[in-house]
Amino acid sequence: MTDSIQRVLFVAPKVHIYAVPPLASNQGYKAAQWNVDNERARIFTARIRVMETATVAPDAEDDEETVRTDVRLEDPKTGDLFANCPYEGSFCVEQVVDSSRFFAIRVVDRARKAILGIGFEDRSDAFDFGVALQEVRRHMDAAAAAASNGKGKGMGANGADNGARDKPAEKVDYSLKEGETISITIGNKGRRRAPSANNTSNQGLPLPFLPPPPSAEDIKRRQSRNLTEEPPTAMGFDDDAFGDFV
Repeated sequence: MTDSIQRVLFVAPKVHIYAVPPLASNQGYKAAQWNVDNERARIFTARIRVMETATVAPDAEDDEETVRTDVRLEDPKTGDLFANCPYEGSFCVEQVVDSSRFFAIRVVDRARKAILGIGFEDRSDAFDFGVALQEVRRHMDAAAAAASNGKGKGMGANGADNGARDKPAEKVDYSLKEGETISITIGNKGRRRAPSANNTSNQGLPLPFLPPPPSAEDIKRRQSRNLTEEPPTAMGFDDDAFGDFV
């Protein structure tokens, strides 16, 4: 015996149902092609409910439950089912390209499938309907991601898939080897300054050469010239009262 819990995600008391012609292009469905302005084009006016059913099998491990969502079109007076759309993704219910109040839904009856058009009289109902389906898709994506992660862990238990994930990371040895050193530079300390213009102006230039020593002939020539000149006074000054100082 299975246990099932049902939850109503959305309900609207009135929605009009239309026949949908085959798509002529990939541009999407158009409500204008359903003759929605003509009341005779309506197949039926139904109550719409989005139902979520969670089922737990008695032999399921860890009370794992199966969740399914149905878009039900029901008789508004008796509640009998008119058509059912098992919601498996966005392809099951598509909004038309020319209106925010009309949708094309895929209904299933055993092996038979058909596309029906539905139209809400109130735009707020159509908006709430779209939000409810968006929430369903969000939960479906989360469940699929969780199942994918669980499957990956199971594969790891049987083989090397999970072993690579659980393998601890190899430690890296950052210790210094023998003979290695570390150079640390803080700000401008420890850096060589670029040579300035004052320091480099005299570097690399040769010093001025000293004059060569006089030769023996120059010495003799100077001595002979000194002998021919008038001898100086005893004190080295001339007869002028102040000498060479003026």
